[in-house]
Amino acid sequence: MKTLFAASVMTALLISGVNVMAQNQNEDYLGLPGDNLNLYAVMNLFQESKTLEEFERNLNDENSRINNLDLNADNMIDYINVFDIANGNVHNIVMQVAISEREKQDVAVFSVERDKKGNVMIQLTGDEDLYGKNYIIEPVYDEVVENSTPNPGYTGNAKTVNGRNVVVVKTTVVEVARWPMITYIYDPGYVVWRSSWYWGYYPSYWRPWRPYYWHYYYGYHYNYYDHYYSYYHRWNHHRYDYWNDYYNHHHTHSVYVSSNIREGHYKSTYSRPEERKKGEELYATTHRDSGSGTRRNESVRVADQNRRSESKSPADRSSGNVSAGSSRRSESGTSTRTTSDSKSGSQVRSTENRSRSEGRSTESRASSPARSDSKSSTQVRSTESRSRETSKSAAPAKRESRPKESVKRESQPKSKESSTKKESKTDSKRR
Repeated sequence: MKTLFAASVMTALLISGVNVMAQNQNEDYLGLPGDNLNLYAVMNLFQESKTLEEFERNLNDENSRINNLDLNADNMIDYINVFDIANGNVHNIVMQVAISEREKQDVAVFSVERDKKGNVMIQLTGDEDLYGKNYIIEPVYDEVVENSTPNPGYTGNAKTVNGRNVVVVKTTVVEVARWPMITYIYDPGYVVWRSSWYWGYYPSYWRPWRPYYWHYYYGYHYNYYDHYYSYYHRWNHHRYDYWNDYYNHHHTHSVYVSSNIREGHYKSTYSRPEERKKGEELYATTHRDSGSGTRRNESVRVADQNRRSESKSPADRSSGNVSAGSSRRSESGTSTRTTSDSKSGSQVRSTENRSRSEGRSTESRASSPARSDSKSSTQVRSTESRSRETSKSAAPAKRESRPKESVKRESQPKSKESSTKKESKTDSKRR
């Protein structure tokens, strides 16, 4: 009887576990590191960006929540470099991560090709090590791509993606040619872009943060699927004729990453299915004023309450050694804070800021009478100084008149002497 009861309990647990896995795994689940960089989101960001520099910056912005890669297993997000390999009318725009001072790993590459008519074809291919073979994302082109005409308002049939109904919006190679980024790289004055950052040297504005568990990351991005799958889809082959030429001559991969994939070191990122709900809550918190189907703006700047609490400086990353046995997302470091905790922290900070501002305003009001007194005393001092200057300016005139008086006084004794001499002369004559 006990054996039968234990067997039934085990069966129930197994069924519930299978149900949980079925609910949290979907069409996009790969079981590979590429799960932590959603290429649909990357393609959308590329379409909205104006320059490659802007694209790289927003790609590595924590607030965009696109980059969730930690390939060198140091429990911190990796910086993704972007550079362009141009060859005539073809641009291969590579996204790459520095695994260590000696190793690099390509993450994905945009293949952009323009024909003689000015039409542009674009595809985004995930690296085979990270995404598997032929993981290609592209815009939903019209069926007859070669002879297509501009028809951006054309709406195709609806389809179901992960249990959600999505209306597919098709585009053309003519419309792709008008993307801001496409006009930028095909401008006659364009200088081929290459990121200036490398291992241990990153922009001053960038600070790495701890990665999310995959379920948390997926729960957040799941809300964008109406948009992602409306405009983009997966394709099974390359439209670029010289793809093999790029792959054979420019592709870079890391032995360390390949070894970690074989040994299953990245699997622990899938161990928190309950985190998906928290990711959905984060989306709901940061997008209250926008619908789930609304296209994102060019730069997503939202308040992130989980912001860099335990981030490490770039200098620390450059000095740290990369080891295959480094721990992946410890219990204390990897669990994301709940929204309520972040809200309480922000409320405390806002209260402190209000109290400080009130204190400053009180001080300014208290100091205003003193300022008026000092102002009046300054006016009195200026009046006294002007009167002194007036008296000083009058003094030289008196000094100039004094010599005239002295001349008169000196002349008077001389006149007395002359009169005395005359009198003496007259007396002598009389005698």
